[in-house]
Amino acid sequence: MEIERKLYKNSSPEAIVERLLKAGKKVTAPVRSGNTVDFREIKTPAEVEYNVLTTVQSAKKVAFPKVDKVVEFEVLKNNVNTLEIDFDSYPEQILFGARPCDAAGFIPLHAIFNWDYADQFFLKRYEKTTIVSFACTTNDEYCFCTSVGGNPGNTEGSDIQITRTGNSEFLIEIITPKGKTLSALFEDLLVPETEKTEKEKHLAEVPKAFDFEKVYNRLSSTFESPVWEEQAIRCLGCGACAFVCPACACFDFQDEKSLKKGARLKLWDSCGFSGFTIHTSGHNPRESQGDRWRQRVMHKFSYMPHRLQVRGCTGCGRCSRACPVDMNIKEHISQIESL
Repeated sequence: MEIERKLYKNSSPEAIVERLLKAGKKVTAPVRSGNTVDFREIKTPAEVEYNVLTTVQSAKKVAFPKVDKVVEFEVLKNNVNTLEIDFDSYPEQILFGARPCDAAGFIPLHAIFNWDYADQFFLKRYEKTTIVSFACTTNDEYCFCTSVGGNPGNTEGSDIQITRTGNSEFLIEIITPKGKTLSALFEDLLVPETEKTEKEKHLAEVPKAFDFEKVYNRLSSTFESPVWEEQAIRCLGCGACAFVCPACACFDFQDEKSLKKGARLKLWDSCGFSGFTIHTSGHNPRESQGDRWRQRVMHKFSYMPHRLQVRGCTGCGRCSRACPVDMNIKEHISQIESL
């Protein structure tokens, strides 16, 4: 559908959030707890934190939870009874206040979970999620969305996008049919856009750090390069980068059980962990941290674009902010471009 543009004249979007909650919607939004801001389900409009560039973790957990129950089982005397997950029990939900880099992260996730097998655990949650993003009017030194095909006002992945254009005015862009349905709940709070708002002049300026196509082409000849070990010499293999990334989708299965019953769980994992590729024989094809760092970069900037026609990085910069030893992916990719 063609994007509809309207204006919301108020100093805060709280009235919009109030309408969503009054309609009985499950709303997940940035919430402050001490010095930390992260996505949580809210019960009141006042809980939403607007004065934050990015949350600590990405928004992907609304459709791809850290721990997800795949099946429950009960051990009987002569057999095992299983209880399948009822996908219809997943609630309709609204992700409110995501940044464009978060919303864009659902595009590679959707490609991964719909590639050789349709992962209903992700797809059903995503289908029931409406994404309301906020365009970025500020940025910091870690942001590089413009280097990976995005920008501070990128609408890809969003159903509605909100841009602050003044102290008491917001541009509301209604992008998809899901967004149109949701906007009906607060349509009377909006007014027509009589003159086209110059959205771009209110957005942050994020300079390009590298040329994605050059990096993509360069990676094909760098597999044996010493750069991987050089860049990874500080890496602890802690997995923080993967766990905060909006596009990382690695997972593992584990069973939790007592003598009589239990559940199979799907949990976040990371290709940066030393045991991620270890074989039953004990052989590890990615023995060094450099091998594992190479896999992470290749996967995002080479394998996914080639195989799935999507980029595995949205330029949010969370991995660099979260890294305890200052592994700055923007700087590392810029170095690879210049090899």
